[in-house]
Amino acid sequence: MVKTLTQRLGILLALALLMAATRTHHSLLHHFDALPDASWGIFFLAGFWLRGTGRWAFPLLMAEAVLVDYLVISGQGIDFWSHYCVSVAYWFLIPSYFSLWLGGSWLAKHQLGLRLPTLGLALVALLVSWAACYLVSNGSFYWLSNSVPLPRSFASWFANLGDWYLPFLQTTVLYVGIGAVLHVLVIQMARALKHADQPNLPR
Repeated sequence: MVKTLTQRLGILLALALLMAATRTHHSLLHHFDALPDASWGIFFLAGFWLRGTGRWAFPLLMAEAVLVDYLVISGQGIDFWSHYCVSVAYWFLIPSYFSLWLGGSWLAKHQLGLRLPTLGLALVALLVSWAACYLVSNGSFYWLSNSVPLPRSFASWFANLGDWYLPFLQTTVLYVGIGAVLHVLVIQMARALKHADQPNLPR
């Protein structure tokens, strides 16, 4: 779909609000605590819906993710860089999330509309980009973070990969699936409205 700048900004705003609501467990957003973090799904969907805007849209979403983390951690009275999840490995979230963006962008370029082959392409794009994101983020944390006790080994890393594999995959697929349903509904509604606006042709 060809989207205007206003539509792209609207999509970006909606995704940013979803990230803010699910990435934090801040007391002001306590009623969203039950929702899992949508960040991984958001970056994939953003790459799909906002393809061609990566120079500004991706940095904005990335900056928001860091800002939310900073506000939540500092709001707990903890120094940001002393938090368990923050180390030099934290900056590897940039290539991790960008791999998801690239997966969504690739799908947007190669998708065939609302046809069954597009579903297959979507699964491939999501699984490949998600795997890259997971390996980089998990691997950088395991090998570079001081929060992981020594000694480290590939056997322990593979065990850690297995522990978090399904939870992260399920959450990402959930949000991308919801986005896909919304995408189909919007296209179908747009087609219906366009058809309704067309004058009846003489028989």
